[in-house]
Amino acid sequence: MEEILVHGREEFPNECCGMVASTDGVAVKVYPATNTAASPLRYELDPVEQLRIEEEIWDNGWDLGVIYHSHTRSDPVPSETDRNLAFHPDAIYMILGLMGYDPNGIAEDQPAADVRGWFIRGGVSELAPMEVV
Repeated sequence: MEEILVHGREEFPNECCGMVASTDGVAVKVYPATNTAASPLRYELDPVEQLRIEEEIWDNGWDLGVIYHSHTRSDPVPSETDRNLAFHPDAIYMILGLMGYDPNGIAEDQPAADVRGWFIRGGVSELAPMEVV
């Protein structure tokens, strides 16, 4: 989780994006990726990078456990675009809520990130259970 939080804060005010490989539902590797949209309102995972990441995940016998991105101006709830572009029904779509984050502020004064996971199937989102250990 710490790697994803760092990634989100480094990319702020733009959205970050990436993937997490898992085995038996436990994260084994985080893959921060490039948001080619470079936008605070949406993300586009670079397709060549996405293919490389997915091939590495499959080659290692892992699962695509999580696809993550941040929301910098809204709650960590899937947008209509998020729901329409969710093509991995077995993955958790994790959204890192960074509303209120100030990259020039003092670390101790920063709000805690609001992180939520979602299953998105057929354009419908439902909260997914996640546990940080």
